[in-house]
Amino acid sequence: MSFTPKRESAFAILFFLLLPIYLFSQTIKGKVIRVADGDTITILDSANNQLRVRLYGIDAPEKGQDFGNVAKNFISDLCFSKTVSIDIKDIDRYGRTVGIVWTVDSINLNLELLRSGLAWHYKHFDNSDDLAQAEHLAKINKVGLWKHPNALPPCEFRS
Repeated sequence: MSFTPKRESAFAILFFLLLPIYLFSQTIKGKVIRVADGDTITILDSANNQLRVRLYGIDAPEKGQDFGNVAKNFISDLCFSKTVSIDIKDIDRYGRTVGIVWTVDSINLNLELLRSGLAWHYKHFDNSDDLAQAEHLAKINKVGLWKHPNALPPCEFRS
C-alpha cells in the first residue's frame, strides 16, 4: 500500500487528533529524582528520560511562602527516590506533564496534599468532588495552612 499526498494528509490529521487522547489516557512510571516544590516533581522513566511532572488539580504554596517548605518536605517524604505512577491529564504551557501521582502504596499525592492542608484545590482546572471535599475538610478542621485565617493562595502570591 502506497501513500498518496491526500492519504498522507488524512493520516497526519488523524494522528494529531488522536495523539492527545493517547497521551492523556496514558499512565507512566518513573523514579522521583527531584522535588522542586509541593506540586512539581521530576521523574526518571525506564528509558532514562527526565520528565517534569506538575500535580494535577492542586496548587501548593510557593518557595518563600508560608508552608512552601512544609509542602515540599511532605511530598519528598512520600515519594523521593521511589517509583511513582502518573495518570497523565495534560501538558501545561511550560511543557510539564500534568497528572495524578500515585505511590507504589497506592497513595494519591495530589489528594494527600489537600487532606494535609498543604495545597489549594485548583478549581479552575479541576472539578473533582474528592479534591474539593479534601480541601473543605482541611479548612474546617484547620489543618496545615488553614490554621492561618488569611492563607494566601499561591496564584495571588505569584502576582
